[in-house]
Amino acid sequence: MKAMGIKNKFLLFLVFCILLSIFQGCKTDDPISPETSRKASEYNAEVPLAWFELLIEIDRYAPNYRPPAAARMMAYTGLAGYEAIVNGMPEYNSLGNQFPGMKLPSIEQKEYYWPACTNAAYAKMLRYFYPHIKNTDLTKISALENKFNEDFSSKTSTEVLERSKAYGELVANAVYEYSRTDVYGHEAYKDPRPGSYIPPKTGPKGEKLWQPTWPDYTPALFPYWGKVKTFAMKTGDLKAKPPIEYSEEVNSRFYQQAMETKVWVDNSILEDKWIAEFWSDDFYEVTFEPAARLIAIGNQMVVNDNIALDKAVELYAKMGMAMSDAAVAIWGNKYIYNVRRPIEYIREFIDPNWKTILNNPYTQVQGVTPEFPAYPSGHSGFGSSGSLILTNIFGDNRPFTDNCHQDRYEFLGTPRTFTSFVEAGLEDAYSRIRLGVHYRMDCDEGVRLGNLAATRVISLPWRK
Repeated sequence: MKAMGIKNKFLLFLVFCILLSIFQGCKTDDPISPETSRKASEYNAEVPLAWFELLIEIDRYAPNYRPPAAARMMAYTGLAGYEAIVNGMPEYNSLGNQFPGMKLPSIEQKEYYWPACTNAAYAKMLRYFYPHIKNTDLTKISALENKFNEDFSSKTSTEVLERSKAYGELVANAVYEYSRTDVYGHEAYKDPRPGSYIPPKTGPKGEKLWQPTWPDYTPALFPYWGKVKTFAMKTGDLKAKPPIEYSEEVNSRFYQQAMETKVWVDNSILEDKWIAEFWSDDFYEVTFEPAARLIAIGNQMVVNDNIALDKAVELYAKMGMAMSDAAVAIWGNKYIYNVRRPIEYIREFIDPNWKTILNNPYTQVQGVTPEFPAYPSGHSGFGSSGSLILTNIFGDNRPFTDNCHQDRYEFLGTPRTFTSFVEAGLEDAYSRIRLGVHYRMDCDEGVRLGNLAATRVISLPWRK
């Protein structure tokens, strides 16, 4: 009996030790290294989704943040969110070494709450890039940040939360400081139509070049954007293929391109107008701009697939960087070739009363054309680069319905369904012919440059 008692005591002690080890292993307040913290993949995408939903809401009313400046701010914001939690993503690499001069902070060997890191980074970046927006929108930034912090306070310790917030802000500071080194891109929104730029009227062969267009004759938008820093595209990637040679001859290829655009507009049926208006996103304060449109589709997919935190920050970083690089290439070539818009060419040589079907539903100005040269197409670059990133994250041949404008009444925003992201991206690209603002060659080259930009971004060393 005495031996049995000793044995029972030993068993009780053993059980106690096992239970103690289990209890200690379940504690969340123990200081542990980032490598042994809870992985980012174990959290949902609530934080990045909310921030990018707010971003596209602000985008609609942010003065001068039309393309391509908006894509650039999305790129830096997305990159900051990614770098803020990459230490909690063991299968991923930091991209800091890809950008000489970017000085990311070191991380302590302690526990971090990754959603709080991203929350702090995104909030900081939006304040940095949007200092000039309405106070109501600035208030929304603070409200969203505080909402999440209050929620986090019940899920982790005060010490871990404060450490995580501080680290997210340090990462945002570093990424924003790197943005400052880009003299042509950083704060370019403050002077989007510089008076120093005078568009040339004729080219080397005497051909007529782009000039501000009827009916509003708005000056050139971001004429120096081709000098902005890229994220993944190299110098050799940025040059477009030469456009079709300008000609005023009826049998020339250039004339035929103009005629195709005219025929689309003159014979448009309801579906043509639907497609043209559905993808337009051209007007400040009417909708978000074209890059944010692809982010809006990404937001829908984040909800649809219920992806994790790590995959979401990867999505937003890649989307922004790819669209930003596409915009640098496209805007650079716009002001190299200075190709006239269809409205100029058609009204001079084919039909003096012809106009586009791009109409501002608020100002009632009709027949508008964007305020920069035709070749290549910006929409085409955003659509192709964004759709390729969506394919990279969510997979190929994914049927989806784009309901970005389903509640709009000023234009045909009825949702459209696609068999894949690439199909949607191509419809986005070539909708510009139906609208009357581009030639086919503009869209062809915009698609090529957008695909190249996305390919280069995808090829960065994201994974170990």
